[in-house]
Amino acid sequence: MRGSMHSSVKSSPRAPLLAPVLLLVCGLSLLQRPASAEIKSYVVYLGCHSHGREGAALASNQERAKNSHYQFLGSVLGSEEKAQDAIFYSYTRYINGFAATLEEEDAMQISKHPSVISVFPNRGHKLHTTRSWEFLGMEKDGRVRPNSIWAKARYGDGVIIGNLDTGVWPEAGSFSDDGMGPVPARWRGVCHDQSSDDDAQVRCNRKLIGAQYFNKGYAATVGRAGAGASPASTRDSDGHGTHTLSTAAGRFVPGANLFGYGNGTAKGGAPGARVAAYKVCWRPFNGSECFDADIIAAFDAAIHDGVDVLSVSLGGAPTEYFRDGVAIGSFHAVRNGVTVVSSAGNSGPGAGTVSNTAPWLVTVGASTMDREFPAYLVLGNKKQIKGQSLSPVPLPANKHYRLISSVEAKAEDATVVQAQLCMEGSLDKKKVRGKIVVCMRGKNARVEKGEEVHRAGGVGLVLANDEATGNEMIADAHVLPATHITYSDGVALLTYMNSTRSASGYITLPNTALETKPAPFMAAFSSQGPNAVTPQILNPTSPRRG
Repeated sequence: MRGSMHSSVKSSPRAPLLAPVLLLVCGLSLLQRPASAEIKSYVVYLGCHSHGREGAALASNQERAKNSHYQFLGSVLGSEEKAQDAIFYSYTRYINGFAATLEEEDAMQISKHPSVISVFPNRGHKLHTTRSWEFLGMEKDGRVRPNSIWAKARYGDGVIIGNLDTGVWPEAGSFSDDGMGPVPARWRGVCHDQSSDDDAQVRCNRKLIGAQYFNKGYAATVGRAGAGASPASTRDSDGHGTHTLSTAAGRFVPGANLFGYGNGTAKGGAPGARVAAYKVCWRPFNGSECFDADIIAAFDAAIHDGVDVLSVSLGGAPTEYFRDGVAIGSFHAVRNGVTVVSSAGNSGPGAGTVSNTAPWLVTVGASTMDREFPAYLVLGNKKQIKGQSLSPVPLPANKHYRLISSVEAKAEDATVVQAQLCMEGSLDKKKVRGKIVVCMRGKNARVEKGEEVHRAGGVGLVLANDEATGNEMIADAHVLPATHITYSDGVALLTYMNSTRSASGYITLPNTALETKPAPFMAAFSSQGPNAVTPQILNPTSPRRG
C-alpha cells in the first residue's frame, strides 16, 4: 500500500526492513554536528510489516523489527547504543517505523533513504469537543421499535469499539457491566495502568475491556518534568474521552440531565458493544494535547487488540497523509479491517478548515438536532428575543436591568476588540456592576465571556453571534443568567440600545423544547470543506443527505 500513499517511493511496502539489507543499502555517512544543534522528536515511517502476527512467532518478529530499527538509526548516529537511547517507540506489529529524538540534520538525512516513506516532526493535535438517538429515528418516546437499526444490530452486541482520546472515567454509569456476558474470546487487549495512586488507576470489567495509555511522544515534546504533571494513568482527568466513548457505546443510564434540563435516558450509539480506551491526549502544551508518536503507537496496539471500530475525535491542520499520524494509523487500521470514524474539527465556519481528510476515514461534522433550551431576553420596549442557555441561575422576577455593550464597558487598559469579546480582564467593574452585558461571540470560550462579566459584577450576559456564526445558538451552562442569540437578533438588539438612553432587559430561565425546526443544520463551529489535501475528495463524509 506504500505506493498508494506516496507514489514516489519505489520500494515494496511488504518487504521487511532487515538488518543485513540495511547495512548494505544505507551507506549513510556521519556528519559533524554543531554542539548546539537542537534535538526534537520525529516519526520515521517505513510502511507496513509482512511478518506473522499470531502465536509464538509474533514476539520474535517484533523483536527482530525493533532490532532492525536500532541498526538502521545506529548507522546514522554512529552506534546502536545511541539509537536505543534516541528511539522511544518502535512500531513493530502492523505499522513499520519508529519515533525518536533527533537533530534536524539527521532527520533530513534519514528522509532521503529509499526505504523511508516519510520523516516528520512529532506534531501536536487538538481535541475536537440524550435525545440524539430519538432524533435519528433509533427510538420513539423511549421505546425501541422492532425495525429499528438498534434492534437489528442487537445494540452493537459482539462489537468492540476503541477510542483514542483523553482516557476514561471507568466508574461512570455508561461503562457498567451489569448483565453483560464474558469478554469476547478474540480480545487480545489489556487493562494496563501503572499509576501508584489507587484512586487514579483504571480497573476494567466486561463492558470496559481495555485501557492503555501512550505518553512517550508527549514526554519527548514537553520534557519529563512536564509529562510528570499528568498522572501516568488511563483515567480521564479532562472528560473529553469519557464523553466521546460514552457517545459511541455508553450503556442506558436513566435520569441523565444537566441542572434538570434535557432529563432522560442517556445512551450511546452501540450500548451493547464492548469498549477500550487508548489515552493519547494529555495536559495542553502550546495548544496541543495529542502527539503523532503516541497516536501511531495507539493505532498499532488497537489493531493488534482486535477492535472493530476506532473513534478518533482529535485532529490538526490539514497535512500530507504520509506526514500525519492519524492518516497513517487509520490507513493501517482500515487495511486490517477496522473502521475508523474521526471528527471533522471545530474550526468552522471558514472554508477548507476540515481535518482528518484521508479517503479511508469516515469524517463526521457537527450538526444540530430538534431540541432547544430557549431563554428569552425581554426588552424594556416589551419585545422578546429568543436565545438559548443552560444557565440554572435566575434573575429576580419582575425587574429589568440596564443593558450595556461590552465595548461601552471597556476597561482602561483593554483594547476595543478585547472588550467586544469580553476577554479576561477587559471589562471595567464600575461600568458593569449590576448590569446585563452584551458580548460578541468569537476567539475565547463562550463560558469564559460569562465568567468575565461575572468577575466585573454584571448580573447577566447576552452573547451575540458575529456575522460568520450567523443563526447558530448553543446552550451553555454559564455561571450567571445568560442567553445566546443570533447575529440578526444581535443587530436588532444593538439598534434598540442605540435608540434610547435607558435600554433595559430581563433574561428568563431556560426551558426544554422538543421537535424544533429546522433540524438538523450544520453547526457554525464545525469545520468545513473543501478538502485542502485532496480537493477531489468530498469532506466531511457525514452528515449528508440520503
